[in-house]
Amino acid sequence: MSEEIKTALEEGESQNFIHQFITEDIAEGGRCAGMRVHTRFPPEPNGYLHIGHCKALIIDFGSAEKFGGICNLRMDDTNPAKEDTEFVDAIKEDIHWLGFDWGDRFFYGSDYFEKTYELAVGLIKRGLAYVCELTPEQFREYRGDVNTPARSPWRDRPVEESLDLFQRMRNGEFPEGKYTLRAKIDLSSGNFNMRDPVLYRIRYIEHHRQGTKWCIFPMYDFAHPIQDALEGITHSLCSLEYEDHRPLYDWVINNTDVPSKPRQIEFARLGINYTVMSKRKLRRLVEEQYVSGWDDPRMPTLCGLRRRGYTPASIRSFCDRIGVAKNTSTVEYAFLEHCLREDLNEHAKRVMAVLRPVKLVITNYPAGQSEMLTVENNPLNPDSGTREVTFSRELWVEADDFLPQPVPKYKRLYPGGPECRLKGAYLIKCVGYETDEAGNITQITAEYDPDSRGGDPADGRKVKGATIHWVDAATAVDAQVRLYDNLFSDPDPDSGDKDFLDCLNPGSLEVLTGCKLEASLASAQPADRFQFLRLGYFCADSKDSRPGSPVFNRAVSLKDSFKPGK
Repeated sequence: MSEEIKTALEEGESQNFIHQFITEDIAEGGRCAGMRVHTRFPPEPNGYLHIGHCKALIIDFGSAEKFGGICNLRMDDTNPAKEDTEFVDAIKEDIHWLGFDWGDRFFYGSDYFEKTYELAVGLIKRGLAYVCELTPEQFREYRGDVNTPARSPWRDRPVEESLDLFQRMRNGEFPEGKYTLRAKIDLSSGNFNMRDPVLYRIRYIEHHRQGTKWCIFPMYDFAHPIQDALEGITHSLCSLEYEDHRPLYDWVINNTDVPSKPRQIEFARLGINYTVMSKRKLRRLVEEQYVSGWDDPRMPTLCGLRRRGYTPASIRSFCDRIGVAKNTSTVEYAFLEHCLREDLNEHAKRVMAVLRPVKLVITNYPAGQSEMLTVENNPLNPDSGTREVTFSRELWVEADDFLPQPVPKYKRLYPGGPECRLKGAYLIKCVGYETDEAGNITQITAEYDPDSRGGDPADGRKVKGATIHWVDAATAVDAQVRLYDNLFSDPDPDSGDKDFLDCLNPGSLEVLTGCKLEASLASAQPADRFQFLRLGYFCADSKDSRPGSPVFNRAVSLKDSFKPGK
């Protein structure tokens, strides 16, 4: 263990149980004493990473980072399913976006097929594996139960016969389902994963990288530990469903001629309410067009969250703060939003945008006149500076900042109402309004105090009305704004016998057109993030937004529904 790591740990940096195990392992006399911590992240390249994968990703890369180690990126293509390079590229992009890197250690599980086959042959030669010809129906029949051992009439097949059959399986001489290769462990084990598990099965399917070279494929429980050991992994960190598989993981490591002995450690998966994270269900949402794609901002995919406006810092903060546990639990989606809100509150530039505009005419402001006002970019970060906005006789304000007849405690604009501040500009007082034939408000009229520039009256009088944001009508930029909410209205769309599609939230997307933005937003670049004053945090859409024709997604509202300690 390096002195730097020792110092960090002694100074009380937080440690979860995985870090405690690693600390013990790399300490003097530990199983990994003198070794560099080496982890791996092994996603299947048949879909996009989502927030659930993100927890595993951060545990794998973050644990290596914490201990000054390294982490491999390995595409788990052991299962011969069709893979798309689109998914491989997306996975790489997501990992880099979060701030992690695998260096030159990018691998595919299929890179090890030949070596895995050789190790399987070695098990047969040592009498630790045999070719079995039970049919799938017989497998179920002979599986046994907690009181009855499993059985196979082929368990004592001679080694030479198994070697010959296994070679012929590889040569493609038998149909699918005719033979399997099984480990010879313990047919009466209380852990059913140890009851002579299948190591290889026959499948005639083209592999995306190996083509038709192979017609026998290793099971994940056999391939996974071998791949870890061949890469020199010290700690194989995986989700809790593999806990019962750990004895088999260790058996494979201890009974094959592999160069290292990784340690498997399990942790609970991440569950979040108001969403689903089953790859099958997410694929259905995309293919049946309930969403616009894998990167739809309502999706829990990392590309969807990124497009919505989430930052790497907010997601890493979320994963760090929910911790690493052994017990499965569900985290509030509101806490993920809380982490984003915290990050953007500190770093996002404040701007003015009017989403549901109505014209405000200041009747005593000189017609044809315009002036520049200086407003702050972020009051929490003075170093972010200021910017200039134009102000003139005609402005856009939010429709709900005016009522013809006020309700109790309403402190915004209405005829005869209190003075209100226009953010960074002047005090105004509403004097009237106009409507169309249907009674819709088409224009508000007001008078301003010319001696209140900046929003403070010269005589120091108290201002009883609210502060209102606005946009100069002469320089406003038209925009589309998309207001996103939870994709599901049910906090647990996966529960019970219900169809998760019945839980879709019909109000998860509202598209507003004709929104009015301050002129500076005309040059917003895709993925730029801002706080629209009084409205929330918004991000320029990475696909559809263009300079001069912006499209913004609401990343998160200003109001925080997460209550610490709930």
